[in-house]
Amino acid sequence: MAAQLPDDFKCPISLEIMSDPVILSSGHTFDRASIQRWLDAGHRTCPISKLPIPEPPSLIPNHALRSLISNYALVSFPKPQPCPPNPQTLIHLLLSPSSQLGDRLNSLDQLSRVSKRDSAMRRRLAESGAVAAVLTCIDSDEPGVQEKALHLLLNLSLDDDSKVGLVAEGVVGRVVYALRYGVEDSRAVAATVLTSLAVLEVNKVTIGSYPDAIPGLVSLLQMGNSRERKEAATALFTLCSFPDNRVRAIQFGAVSILIQNANSGLERAVEVLGLLAKCKVARDEMVRFRGFLDTLIGISRNGSSRGVQYALLTLSYLCCYSEKMCLGAVREGVFETCVGLLEDDNEKVRRNAKNLIQVIQERRGNV
Repeated sequence: MAAQLPDDFKCPISLEIMSDPVILSSGHTFDRASIQRWLDAGHRTCPISKLPIPEPPSLIPNHALRSLISNYALVSFPKPQPCPPNPQTLIHLLLSPSSQLGDRLNSLDQLSRVSKRDSAMRRRLAESGAVAAVLTCIDSDEPGVQEKALHLLLNLSLDDDSKVGLVAEGVVGRVVYALRYGVEDSRAVAATVLTSLAVLEVNKVTIGSYPDAIPGLVSLLQMGNSRERKEAATALFTLCSFPDNRVRAIQFGAVSILIQNANSGLERAVEVLGLLAKCKVARDEMVRFRGFLDTLIGISRNGSSRGVQYALLTLSYLCCYSEKMCLGAVREGVFETCVGLLEDDNEKVRRNAKNLIQVIQERRGNV
């Protein structure tokens, strides 16, 4: 590159293109590294004009020249772009019984890479039979294949236009299988895939009615590690915006498990409980659960903005439903906490705090 750029871009000392041009007091420009070596050697004259340099030597960044060099190089010599892999070849490697494990892992990596930010490539992959190949890989017991296949499936589910088609192609059953029996990080990724698919209302219905989907998420929430529990709670939150799924989650024991997770500091569990609290059966269980009120109050005071929002929402449902719960909340200073939150930056927090204040005031008026 140095031979093709203008000579003015070269350092007079090194004769290389300058990466950090600076102006000496003599008015001449040098690359910082080169002139600094000159000065460190004890020289106190300009290498070109031989004029003396005042102490301490001053090196002024030449921003204009640096920008000019950068832009000239960018326009004149664009970096060569690697040829994208042929999706059909990669898919064939995934489906071929003769493919080695390394070939399959590499194909999954390349397909995930090219599909992560390119919606056109995702559509192309779907049309090229990638979904069938991915489903085959999800069933694999080879190390790493299942997890990488789920990551690729997650990429393919990013576009709303693809979500219904993926469900129609039978991905839910395979994903739920990985949710229940996956290895390494597969269970967490499987829960994330369900979250992505369930963004569409029609898919909430389909996934929720699948026999093992919600039970699998509840089980993961109970038995999983930290990441798995967080992803399971996120998937449940997405699914439970559909009323029938709230009933299913409650039937499969989600309330007590979510409360235990909330007590352990998983705020995402409180978000799900805020949805389940719309159901009387769930409220009955929450009211009976020892220590749950303290957990909600603690999050309303010290949680994240979203945690505070859903802790207040759940408290509103419970205080409206149970006089005992409301009295306990008032005794613990919830009313004063809500008054303080009326000035919060988050509009939803302010709204939920106002609603809870109204519930408490109505309860007091009925006493």
